[in-house]
Amino acid sequence: MIERFNDGRDWFFEKRFGLFVHWGLYAIPAWHEQLQWRGRVPREEYVKLAAQWNPTHYNPDAWLDLAAQVGMKYVCFTTKHHEGFCLWDTQQTDYNTMHTPYGRDVLAMLAEACHRRHVPLCLYYSCVDWHHPNYPNQGRHHELAGPLPGDEPDHAKYLEFLKAQVRELCTHYGEIHGFWWDMNVEEHVDPSINAMIRQLQPKAVINNRGYDEGDFGTPERDYDKGVDDTLTFERLTEACQSVGTQSWGYRQDEDYYADRHLIRSLDKYLARGANYLLNIGPMADGTLPDAASTVLQRIGQWYNGVQESLEDVVPVSHLTSNRDVLLTRRHNTLYVHLYRDPIAESVSLKPLNLVPQRATLLNNGQAVEWAVDLVPSDHIEHQPYLRLCKLPVNELANTVLVVKLEFDDLPAAMMKTETTLNQNDLLTR
Repeated sequence: MIERFNDGRDWFFEKRFGLFVHWGLYAIPAWHEQLQWRGRVPREEYVKLAAQWNPTHYNPDAWLDLAAQVGMKYVCFTTKHHEGFCLWDTQQTDYNTMHTPYGRDVLAMLAEACHRRHVPLCLYYSCVDWHHPNYPNQGRHHELAGPLPGDEPDHAKYLEFLKAQVRELCTHYGEIHGFWWDMNVEEHVDPSINAMIRQLQPKAVINNRGYDEGDFGTPERDYDKGVDDTLTFERLTEACQSVGTQSWGYRQDEDYYADRHLIRSLDKYLARGANYLLNIGPMADGTLPDAASTVLQRIGQWYNGVQESLEDVVPVSHLTSNRDVLLTRRHNTLYVHLYRDPIAESVSLKPLNLVPQRATLLNNGQAVEWAVDLVPSDHIEHQPYLRLCKLPVNELANTVLVVKLEFDDLPAAMMKTETTLNQNDLLTR
């Protein structure tokens, strides 16, 4: 089990599900947040988008309203993506929201709303910068093909710029709860940068994409197939995913993930003890796309129904040999997560043969039939095991079923860790 920090960062263990927001100049052409790089747009053309930046309908409270409706407990906001455009009143470059027709500090408005509503705010910051003359673009991944005329590549000078911006972010916007680095292409190591963040913002958790290992790992978009081979994470983890398959920023012709895919992804990470950021890209006017918002709302309908099985719980999937389900526990209650496609209407929890007081399907509140009996497929062990029976796997096929099992008193063996548990300990009816 992952040890807590025993300081202000422990909020991260309580608030498990957050809203990721990718927003910048790229919302104007509405193709991809890496348009300048992926679309091979010359810098001199791309920077002209700043003259169009005027999100007059931006209302951070509307964003937070949606997050609260979905069940999200914190926000992570892109202050500067790879394009280099800054969404705050930075003194380090004119390439920011203050030098546009909008002329307002976007981050300050969001921070005010988050503080007023007691929503933890985390800040995303890209190490790569396609605009700054000192960033050494060398044609590596997520970099421009090389320096442009007038650039003066100098990583040391660029880091001074970066440190000055980080200091601004950590001193001008009240309490910050997290710093989310991205794309340290140089793979440069400098623990002093995170040390500065910790000194200025002691409640901030820091990810592992910056200049040292930080506090937590960041698997992205279900790329890490090894997740399915583990029952619980050995280090603090926050997975991230977007509602659309193509872009993190607003894309006008987006291909949205199926609800079931997003729900399974969310469940498989949270039930293993990770946090989860689910992303939406606001449009150029500051409003949230209807289609993306509707996806989040549908995800929220599921999450709010099963929330008790994913918050303030302990991952205990080692208690069963059934790898098609995940288990979480709170005191004398077990939660069974059918995060993979059920192949039948019953689910075996072998080798458990405990008798529950009640079994309830959290998705709709209905009672679940169960049995502790010997079935033909277990003839070799010749032991009765706990089964959940006649689950509505066809009627509720577009979601993840979660069953709540309440027991009188779980045996002490159930509290053992995965490494110390002997499966025979579980055969205590």
